[in-house]
Amino acid sequence: MKTHSRFWRRFCRNKGAVVGLLILAIVAVLAVVGPAFAPNDPWAMVDQPFLAPFVEHALPLGTDTLGRDIFSGVIYGARISLVIGLVSTAVALLIGVSLGAVSGYFGGWVDASLMRFTELFQAVPSFALAIVLVAIFQPSVTSIVASIALVSWPPVARLVRSEFLTLRQRDFVQAALLAGQSTPRIILTQILPNALSPIIVMGSLMVATAILLESSLSFLGLGDPNLMSWGYMVGSARTVLLQAWWMAVFPGLAIVLTVLALNLVGEGLNEGLDARTDGRTK
Repeated sequence: MKTHSRFWRRFCRNKGAVVGLLILAIVAVLAVVGPAFAPNDPWAMVDQPFLAPFVEHALPLGTDTLGRDIFSGVIYGARISLVIGLVSTAVALLIGVSLGAVSGYFGGWVDASLMRFTELFQAVPSFALAIVLVAIFQPSVTSIVASIALVSWPPVARLVRSEFLTLRQRDFVQAALLAGQSTPRIILTQILPNALSPIIVMGSLMVATAILLESSLSFLGLGDPNLMSWGYMVGSARTVLLQAWWMAVFPGLAIVLTVLALNLVGEGLNEGLDARTDGRTK
């Protein structure tokens, strides 16, 4: 309990992190319960095309090229964008942590082989590789999640490797070895818990990057055409930006606010998990 209390005290010192957490809470509520209260189906043609925002109270954010409700689209898009961001980050962390832990713990030729394998994925720009993968496997939520995960895990592997290289020399690991604990148990119960802080911080920032990647893919027409996401909405507005600016602005603002909030929370987590900040004041 005291540890949790100290964490929240350090986290709350960062006012930006608190604001970011509030924004994320609002987005999460929209993603979970928003669609149940959305005024319209985001795919339904409910009014005239290109209806400007704030003209009608029932359609506060206006309509798109087909007369679909932008407000409902933003609400529904929160769920898809967050799900893609969270799931792809979880998969990337699973791959990166597993490879980094094995590499850092065993060292030697195992470390060298896994790091050369990691460098293969880093040799190609991540966004370009994601485009190729989605194009090959056809745009869908599954292919987008898999592509983002596959281009996102190398930095995690390198981070975890460096942590394990340091921690495996500590006395508590040597004590566990002398006690006869198995290698998987030492990795999972002794070293990994002590390496969680930087992994958690990196994970929060990776969710933001994943949302941006999904939005970029959708902007290029490589999003799932059957699901409404913020990136899809911005992409569908690219040919009418001057005629209907609101089609891109409102989902774009949703992306910017969510990514900014995740970065602010990441900074707060970094400070909250760093015991050295106890003596600092804001």
